[in-house]
Amino acid sequence: MAAGFRFRDFMPEESGEKGFDSLFKIFMQLVTVTSGDVSEALQWLNELDKQYGLTDNDYGMGDFIEDLKKKGYIDEDPQQPGAFNITAKSEQNIRKSALEEIFGKLKKSGQGNHRTPHTGQGDELSTDMREFRFGDSLEQIQMTESIRNAQLNHGMDGEGGFMLTEGDLEVRENEHKSQTSTVLMIDISHSMILYGEDRITPAKKVAMALSELVKQKYPKDFLDVIVFGNDAWQIEVKELPYLQVGPYHTNTVAGLELALDLLRKRKTPNKQIFMITDGKPTCLKEGNGYYKNSFGLDRKVVNKTLNLAAAARRLKVPITTFMIASDPYLQQFVQEFTEVNQGKAYYSSLKGLGHLIFEDYKRNRRKSV
Repeated sequence: MAAGFRFRDFMPEESGEKGFDSLFKIFMQLVTVTSGDVSEALQWLNELDKQYGLTDNDYGMGDFIEDLKKKGYIDEDPQQPGAFNITAKSEQNIRKSALEEIFGKLKKSGQGNHRTPHTGQGDELSTDMREFRFGDSLEQIQMTESIRNAQLNHGMDGEGGFMLTEGDLEVRENEHKSQTSTVLMIDISHSMILYGEDRITPAKKVAMALSELVKQKYPKDFLDVIVFGNDAWQIEVKELPYLQVGPYHTNTVAGLELALDLLRKRKTPNKQIFMITDGKPTCLKEGNGYYKNSFGLDRKVVNKTLNLAAAARRLKVPITTFMIASDPYLQQFVQEFTEVNQGKAYYSSLKGLGHLIFEDYKRNRRKSV
């Protein structure tokens, strides 16, 4: 196993279920942790099988591997005889599994299902009710509520008459659906696998789940994913299962510059940046080299980072920082960064990271920034 990863507290299912489905769930988790290395994932699955008896005489590990090939989840590596690669089908399954694991099963809804606080002549009904106004369409009038208002306001005369006035009419508000562009920044500096804690795998899962959420529920939105270490670069969603931490410092400036460049090209009214990091900015690109300082908060690096936070604010791009470290001086830096940008910050454990990002994504869709 790669240095920095540690498996522990594996709890096998108590249902006694064996066969392809039960092994496949574990295999998908292992492929994510091993950054798409099928051979390494299968080695770990064999070790788990020895310890927990995941297979039996009716269905062995060899049967499982054959089924993976037949079902189109892995194929043989033409460059390495006997080795396997995951397929596009597996990549999609990993994203869907991450979505279900982190966000739970989502109900299907229509496209562009984001709401802003602006009501009136919109294109989707809300739950808010108000009095009739000139210009409201007949389709907006809620007859049941309007008749009830008439009865309460005027009563019924002895001859069974009924009177309905304009003041009795009640309409349901329409909400304008919004389109949003989001850049998700993932820190891939070396500290993301240090100290006996695998932080990159939860970050990958969140990115995959968020990308699948956008694809399924908000297909009109844009989601770009970038990674930052000594430098920053954009990656495709299909590359997320293979994402690895490098021997990098943390060039937050490069990440923010790239994120803002991407958002400038989007013509959507709502734009935002989500940044997942576990450390302080420690690196800048200078010419063909790097300026680095891992000891404390370097004022030269910090000032450039804060300047970009201010630039994002001027462009009306809020930055939400998810800090997965608890050092007080790092939290103080994040607080200063957030105040300059007027964004938000969460000091999250790995366990709650996905839920926070999901809820914030939905919450931000309800407003125009």
